[in-house]
Amino acid sequence: MNINKTVSANKKYEEVHFVNSTKAVWNYSLFTETDINNYQQGTLYNGYELFGNHAVDVLDTPGYYFAVWAPNATEVSVVGHFNNWQKSEYVLFVRLDKSGIWEGFIPNFKKGEAYKYHIKGYKGAAIDKGDPYANFWEKRPETASITWNMQYSWADDGWMQSRKKHNSLTSAWSVYEMHLASWMRPDKNDEETYNTYQQITERLVPYVSDMGFTHVELMPVMEHPFDGSWGYQGTGFFAPTSRFGAPEDFMAMVDAFHHAGIGVILDWVPSHFPYDAHGLFMFDGTHTYEYADMRKGFHPDWNSYIFNYKRGEVKSFLISSARFWFDKFHIDGIRVDAVSSILQLDYSRKEGEWEPNEFGGNGNIEAIAFVKDLNETIYRDFPDVQMMAEESTDWPKVSRPTFADGLGFGMKWMMGWMHDTLDYFKMDPYFRQFHQDKFTFSMAYFYDENFMLPLSHDEIVHGKSPMINKMPGDEWQKFANLRLMYTYMFTHPGAKLLFMGNEFAQTTEWNYKSELDWGLLQFDPHKKMQQCVKALNHLYSAQPALHQLQFDTLGFEWIDLNHRQEGVIVFKRKGNNKTEDVLVVLNMTPVVRRDWKLRVSGKAAWKEIFNSDKVDFWGTGDVYNPAVKTKLVDKENDIFEINIHLPALAGVVFC
Repeated sequence: MNINKTVSANKKYEEVHFVNSTKAVWNYSLFTETDINNYQQGTLYNGYELFGNHAVDVLDTPGYYFAVWAPNATEVSVVGHFNNWQKSEYVLFVRLDKSGIWEGFIPNFKKGEAYKYHIKGYKGAAIDKGDPYANFWEKRPETASITWNMQYSWADDGWMQSRKKHNSLTSAWSVYEMHLASWMRPDKNDEETYNTYQQITERLVPYVSDMGFTHVELMPVMEHPFDGSWGYQGTGFFAPTSRFGAPEDFMAMVDAFHHAGIGVILDWVPSHFPYDAHGLFMFDGTHTYEYADMRKGFHPDWNSYIFNYKRGEVKSFLISSARFWFDKFHIDGIRVDAVSSILQLDYSRKEGEWEPNEFGGNGNIEAIAFVKDLNETIYRDFPDVQMMAEESTDWPKVSRPTFADGLGFGMKWMMGWMHDTLDYFKMDPYFRQFHQDKFTFSMAYFYDENFMLPLSHDEIVHGKSPMINKMPGDEWQKFANLRLMYTYMFTHPGAKLLFMGNEFAQTTEWNYKSELDWGLLQFDPHKKMQQCVKALNHLYSAQPALHQLQFDTLGFEWIDLNHRQEGVIVFKRKGNNKTEDVLVVLNMTPVVRRDWKLRVSGKAAWKEIFNSDKVDFWGTGDVYNPAVKTKLVDKENDIFEINIHLPALAGVVFC
């Protein structure tokens, strides 16, 4: 049967062009001319609706449409178990507009079929590649894509309509960073065992909710072949990993978090990708997704390849990927990995190993443009979410709007605070008096950005030791120091992030091959450390002064930095109502300070609302403030003297 006409289909953007419907592949397209132009210019932001595999009906015939970009291919066919990997049966049509897109409809093709694209490419190279836009992949070590038609009935309307109040910069942001596979396993010591998304949901959502975290951040869930990469070497930028189940199962997990009032943040890696044969590297026999010049295209730190941000098709791919997770999976934020390596041409490169940009600088101009466009697009389409940057240098205005010459992120990880804080707390308390300036330095530059304070996975691997073992002293002092450090973290301005296991003082470095050592919770020091973090989470959320102005200069004031030798540091956190101001007193030494006097303005009455030395937290419980004595000493300036007791190595909070 020969059909030489155009048939309008029901779906948006669809047009059908048949030459011969008896062929194995029908000439069919989802693309309009506008889509092609946008794709090539780097402004096609819904590529996941057009590329990949899609279940459609054509002339009342069900099947799957396939579309893939392979600009230097001479032939592309769909192969798999369904046709015994025959290379010439399902050959796609190349578009005549020189877009490099190969597409076609295969009638009666089924959902759940494993497939790859067999690409005859540059100089006769023949490669089997997974689908860059696939929503589902085989479970590793298998590497094929799977035809799928994601269908899920969301039940999180209440969250979606009100999430602005949870995701705004004036809200509490206490983030539980985690690795899905190793948080908890069916066999705690067997890296080949995984809980399903459903099993993880049943255990994880109640735990995060009970602990008082406001958000959960998942290390990359995008499909990746090697467990040891922790997800940061991805091959499936549009698919949650099949290790734990189907895409809809992951959707259900996000839905459950939202029902519990918890936001979901995903780690996302647009900086590089691995050289696995089925992945993006040399996709059509040429450097398709990566720079051809290895001074820009190869990442020496991670033995991987860097996206060609100058190429419009690659930019469309990446922004579509970010947008996909917000659109289809209702996520609340993305933490963009390794932003410094994206921005800087000389990142981890010695002199002579990189080439300056056209102005003689080290900035990757097209990558900077990509990052700005990424953030503008996400905030335009999803105004109630946040974009966060892991950026480890002093690059200016990372979390400032693009109209103010910024990169457009909502927040930036405060790596300087993390390094300085850990260095300070590692010291014997006696020596802290000589390094107080390092401790307080964070507030000298805090308002340059909207900062998130991270104690992340990177700080407890590769010989850096777990948090508890970074602390000095005997067992009691280690736990007291860690409680003190967490008190400082949760009362310091900015959003918070704590990696899994840190909340109960895991005693070994994180190992992706095994689960957290939950057995530690049978011991009081660990169980009560967990209770301390829970209390800090609830304190942070409940006290407006700790988050309302956390990125505003009006939200913080140093009260006392003049007692270096005694190791007592005092600051005030302020909100919109001064009657709700919070006073934070940190005793950095193992010496009890009774009848410690402070002068504070604005409030005549104070009460103790948190004490890290409580018995409930495995403290002594001996030093506390059932009542706080105050005395007016300067009526004109509204200044009061308060008399308080300070436990050793502890933080005390007053309201």
